[in-house]
Amino acid sequence: MTLRLAHNLKSAYALDMAFIRTRQQWGWLLGLLVVLVVLPLFASDQILTVLTIIGIAIISVHGLNILTGYCGQISIGHVGFMAVGGYTSAILTAKLGWSFWAALPVAALAAGVAGLIFGLPSLKIKGFYLIMATIAAHFIIIWLVLQFRTITGGPDGMPVPKPAIGSFVFKTKASYFYLVMAITLLATFFATNIVRTRAGRAFVAIRDNDLAAEVMGIRLWSYKLQAFFVGCVYAGVAGALVVHYFAFASVDQFPFMDSVWYLGMLIVGGMGSTVGAIFGAVSLKLLDEAVTIVGPILSAAVAPQAAAALALFMRGLVIAVFLIFEPRGLAHGWELIKAYFRLWPFSFEDAD
Repeated sequence: MTLRLAHNLKSAYALDMAFIRTRQQWGWLLGLLVVLVVLPLFASDQILTVLTIIGIAIISVHGLNILTGYCGQISIGHVGFMAVGGYTSAILTAKLGWSFWAALPVAALAAGVAGLIFGLPSLKIKGFYLIMATIAAHFIIIWLVLQFRTITGGPDGMPVPKPAIGSFVFKTKASYFYLVMAITLLATFFATNIVRTRAGRAFVAIRDNDLAAEVMGIRLWSYKLQAFFVGCVYAGVAGALVVHYFAFASVDQFPFMDSVWYLGMLIVGGMGSTVGAIFGAVSLKLLDEAVTIVGPILSAAVAPQAAAALALFMRGLVIAVFLIFEPRGLAHGWELIKAYFRLWPFSFEDAD
């Protein structure tokens, strides 16, 4: 066993803390980059649309995972903070003539500040009461968007320009796919490293037992607000990408139920895991696409109403199954698979 695992032994702390540790991981990363670069050359616009939406969902779920999965602050108003980022970027680019690249960090910052404001109740309340506070945050944000119609367009929405670099405009499906995937990779990299910092360890301590964390000297108010800020920054980036993808900003792009489904993605993928956030977003989004294919067949065979309810039914069923049979999500299963092949054929040592 020592001979088989010798190439994985670390001789320095820097090697143990590295983001990519083995040649095999470097190979997987390079393979993924090659696939992402080559895929638009062969994939249809429909496939690129699905993958782009999945990439945006991954960014948003990363933020929710930092807030809920790592820090334990349950939020069902995440899409409201996406709306803050989306409308901030829309106003800056459409009304004030800013470029997308200047508006994107400001939109992320605006969503983060909104997260700080609505995260203040987390200093005094938690559990069910915090859930209700975050739900209220979503509806307050949407109400404000509808009221300031001279700025936001109100219920009619507002057109938004596509991102551009000089004379090149990201107006094709393939070009926007590259943009979203580049930002998704960066978001994943930062999400992975954030949870390995001092703040990330404090988030986990607060999630596991906030009273014990406070006794150890962790300032709850500071780290809870940091978690809200960072999680909502991710939401703001995702919201900005949504409005610029459709070249239009509307409150219909930020429905309340999406906040519930983002939380469901964490449940399916595995809370407190960066890989789990990716697994959850990909699996539930692909489930939606499978339902759109099966829906017309079911509608013709059974009833038109059955197709309309199939998406909600399948999402709810999958989430319920994972809650009952695999509460740690797909990420836990992935870790078991890796451990099996790492120890094979000596898998009995797993019992030690």
